[in-house]
Amino acid sequence: MEARQLRRRSFLKFAVSSGIAVTTGRFSKLHAATPTSPEVEKLYLSDAVWRERLTPEQYAVLRFGETEFAGSSELNHENRAGTYVCAGCDLPLFKSDWKYNSRTGWPSFWQAFDEHLTTRRPIYAFRAPTEYLCARCDGHHGHIFEDGPPPTGLRYCSNGAALKFIKS
Repeated sequence: MEARQLRRRSFLKFAVSSGIAVTTGRFSKLHAATPTSPEVEKLYLSDAVWRERLTPEQYAVLRFGETEFAGSSELNHENRAGTYVCAGCDLPLFKSDWKYNSRTGWPSFWQAFDEHLTTRRPIYAFRAPTEYLCARCDGHHGHIFEDGPPPTGLRYCSNGAALKFIKS
């Protein structure tokens, strides 16, 4: 009996330290890292090339996971029809029809092109939101919260610096 408890305890320590989590419920897919879609070809660039391609703010957000100040993005007020693409590699991430005013100060969407995003859950913080990244360039875009509108109930809270708007 004691050996069985020890094995279970060892497994739990391993699971917690390596980020393995068992989840239930309708949002369980958000709690683990998602693989890149096979349709999306990865883009690997050197740090020097990223610095040349991006503005300092885009570089800080996309490459180092920084967060822009709330209300600072011009995309908060963008209401035209079009597509929001990754500022790092132009991969389409959101349709303008999926955008809504979350009153948070950041562009928010209730749906995404799921095959164009990857997610990862931080292992160091309890109940922290799920981070989402561009599936092509691994650029950080923002976090997914479970307080969005129907039909998904999700809020993709994005840094405007990580996006470009392409008018239809």
